[in-house]
Amino acid sequence: MKRMLINATQQEELRVALVDGQKLYDLSIEISSREQKKGNVYKARVTRVEPSLEAAFIEYGAQRQGFLPLKEIAREYHRFQPAPGARFNIRDILQEGQEFLVQVEKEERGNKGAALTTYISLAGRFLVLMPNNPRAGGVSRRIEGEERDVTRDSLDQLHVPDGMGTIVRTAGVGRGPEELQWDLDNLRANWDAIVTAAGERSAPFLVYQESDAVTRALRDYLSDEIGEVLIDELGAHQRAIEYVQRFQAAEGTKHIKLYADEVPLFTRYQIESQIESAYSHAVTLPSGGSIVIDYTEALVSVDINSARATRGADIETTAYNTNLEAADEIARQLRLRDLGGLIVIDFIDMESKKNQQGVEDRLRDAVRSDRARIQLGRISRFGLMEMSRQRLRPSLGESTHMACPRCSGMGTIRSVESTALAVLRLIGEEVRKERTQRVVAQLPVDVSTFLINEKREWLNRLESRRATDIVLVPDPNMQTPNYSIRRVRDDEAALPENAVMSHQIAGTGTKELDFQSQADKQPAPAPAAVQPIAPATPAPIPVAHAAPAVLPGPGFWTRLKWLVTGSASAEPAQPAPARREDRHGGRHGRDDRPARRSHHGERSERGDRGPRRDRDRDRHRDGERHDRQRDARESGAPAQRERPADAPRAPQAAQQNANPAPGQAASDAEGQRRRRRRRGRGGRGRDRQENYRPNDAQPIAQVNGGSASQGGAAPPPAATAPTTGAAAPEPAQAPPPAAPPPEAAPAPRSGGTYTVWSSTPGEGHHFGPKD
Repeated sequence: MKRMLINATQQEELRVALVDGQKLYDLSIEISSREQKKGNVYKARVTRVEPSLEAAFIEYGAQRQGFLPLKEIAREYHRFQPAPGARFNIRDILQEGQEFLVQVEKEERGNKGAALTTYISLAGRFLVLMPNNPRAGGVSRRIEGEERDVTRDSLDQLHVPDGMGTIVRTAGVGRGPEELQWDLDNLRANWDAIVTAAGERSAPFLVYQESDAVTRALRDYLSDEIGEVLIDELGAHQRAIEYVQRFQAAEGTKHIKLYADEVPLFTRYQIESQIESAYSHAVTLPSGGSIVIDYTEALVSVDINSARATRGADIETTAYNTNLEAADEIARQLRLRDLGGLIVIDFIDMESKKNQQGVEDRLRDAVRSDRARIQLGRISRFGLMEMSRQRLRPSLGESTHMACPRCSGMGTIRSVESTALAVLRLIGEEVRKERTQRVVAQLPVDVSTFLINEKREWLNRLESRRATDIVLVPDPNMQTPNYSIRRVRDDEAALPENAVMSHQIAGTGTKELDFQSQADKQPAPAPAAVQPIAPATPAPIPVAHAAPAVLPGPGFWTRLKWLVTGSASAEPAQPAPARREDRHGGRHGRDDRPARRSHHGERSERGDRGPRRDRDRDRHRDGERHDRQRDARESGAPAQRERPADAPRAPQAAQQNANPAPGQAASDAEGQRRRRRRRGRGGRGRDRQENYRPNDAQPIAQVNGGSASQGGAAPPPAATAPTTGAAAPEPAQAPPPAAPPPEAAPAPRSGGTYTVWSSTPGEGHHFGPKD
């Protein structure tokens, strides 16, 4: 069973974990000292407009200014409305000192300020309301299939005000129009309060603050798959109960439980060690391999090592199995660490294209349950795979880590020898300057020890050449690679700071360690002018849909009787599932098209009868008739037979009417053009081209019989009289032609009857053996 575990016993940190049994698959950690600004709405002021960046810098109440690109400026804030498609400068639509509402889209990161937007979006339980973006809206991208169509139908029934847009979240799947409309009305009430509060004060100030951590966790993660929510703190449990009572049905509170055991909540479900793996540099795989995750300014790199993984039969199998395990673990670590931006994965080299495709599919399936928007590339010829992940919030490393004061976040430091030689060169540069009386170098103990002992002669040579004193001060409070070099001029030697003894200089050049917490440094944030408004009415009770009726099947004794006797009665017909049409067209309706292929001599269903040319050859050898011949005999019409592949062709003159009737010349010409087009088509077979006959013309020189000398069996005599009970067809009345049509002689030793047909109606001639 999937559970949501909320650990709120420490006021400095709130942790939300999603577990499946005892497997951690998602984690969210919020530090109270790091205020989350994403989603907050501020009334801001434009401080600087930069046409070169096509953006403006905005003062919204934080210590660092925000960044507002041109594409994120709503039309309602333009000073004038440019013509569609016209080019304009950002200075033409914005001016310094202008005030409007903005929302934080991306948190501050490193040296970059927060990314802002004027397109406000308010997230509810089932919907996201965009009050000033009418062109946006629809259904979440994660909703697919028939659920998307049903959800879209419910969305069309909502009463959305003009100028607003709505998006249905994944939690809105299966919700009726009443529930969606209830959530929409609550979001509209919050927006009305925001607009009212923004007009009462001047910028900058916080207008609307996103919900607290517990409420956001329930809103974003609570779904029908979560069977239980355990909270180990009474205040957080009470806030969760209030949220569920306001935004869900009354029975939803039964899943919210207070955990009061002495054993810590996360220890009970054995996920503390899994959480610690999200902080480590390398993660071990079950087979013995490992993945190493490194963070850079531009991207996140993930390296996969086989390490002790040696279970495969060969190197290709070992690489493939290790990469499959790494694909699952990488998708999990991306969620736990909440890594965003560009990610490059270095898989173990695989020669097989099939194995590469298998690893790509495995990673694609593993990230399918991720809330963030993910784009995956292909494995390149260098074994690298590029992907991008939406940054939902600051990553785990940014929230819980700080830069190392010794290496400044680089991860490595310069060695003692390299640092000492660099200091020696800098001392030489200071000594060579004019009017230098003394050079004071304040160094770490190990660096100063190296210079005093290993480079003593070099220092003495510098002092003697320039008549300058060099003072090296070992500082126990200074660590490699830090150092300080100070030059004293001859006119500054009498100053008090330069008359200090060398042993008193140690410690003066280093900064005292500041143990003040970040929470004490940052001022307390001002309260928001608008707090989230509780719904005026309770959440509507979801309507239970009736289950489809199941037709009763045969009983046990009936099936046993069928098994013994070997015969089965006709089972009741099961209703066919409704087939949803593809909204985008395509070839899904191919089976429902009219059977036009028989007009061109093709069959709609082929079956497992082998290639067409082999079937034609066997049919000619065995004297098998075409299905259309049997249909013709059953209907009383003269039968036609396909000419054997090795039989001589009928004369060309026999296929044309020597003296056609008026109005038939155009028909014959049209038939010839059709036959020529038919011969030009590839893949149709020679026999069917020769036997092709348009529907509007009658058969010409179709012989019912086969040549025994050519290997064809003699066919049975054609039926000359209609079946009993069937009315004889009346002969068609047609004017006689001006000249008798040419006739074809019977094939040698055929002994059968045959019919010569003309393109003129009523001109068929019947030949048979004499009585």
